[in-house]
Amino acid sequence: MNKISSKTAVKVIYWNGVAAILIVCLAGISIIRKIHQYDTLIVRISRTHDIDPRLVAAMIWKESRFRPHDVGKAGEIGLMQVTDVVGYEWAQAQNVKNFVKHDLFNPETNIKVGTWYLAKAINYWNRYSDAIPFALAEYNAGRSNAKRWSKNASDSIAFCETITYPTTKRYIKDILERYRGGI
Repeated sequence: MNKISSKTAVKVIYWNGVAAILIVCLAGISIIRKIHQYDTLIVRISRTHDIDPRLVAAMIWKESRFRPHDVGKAGEIGLMQVTDVVGYEWAQAQNVKNFVKHDLFNPETNIKVGTWYLAKAINYWNRYSDAIPFALAEYNAGRSNAKRWSKNASDSIAFCETITYPTTKRYIKDILERYRGGI
């Protein structure tokens, strides 16, 4: 076996380190680019529903990690993990002709549907000073569950304590932390 000099070994280690740092940086840039490629759509669509775009982005992060072709365990589709039932409800409400379930894989359509549904939920819960946790619970677990949990809740903190689904509690907590640093 041939021996290499200390100087050569240091050079090999140095250039391997440089290559590793470059790979990590490129991966980071790729992740950032993936996350921000929908910013324009999110801002434009969120504004049509008077919702903070940061909330929509936090939901997309939680729902799909910005992967437009994700399909959930219960058949939820796309960036905002929208069900086909909600998609058809949106299409009817917005008078969108020829809507099909597959349209939810289109990022723009998915964000339109998901944001519309979120706005509808926020509007429903607007009697509370902070309707967002209630709306997020509805988005994640359905209106009937959110109504059941809200029966004895005077505010969003009390509401979150009554949620009986650990996954829904976590869902709300994760989104709110990303959106505004917690409840």
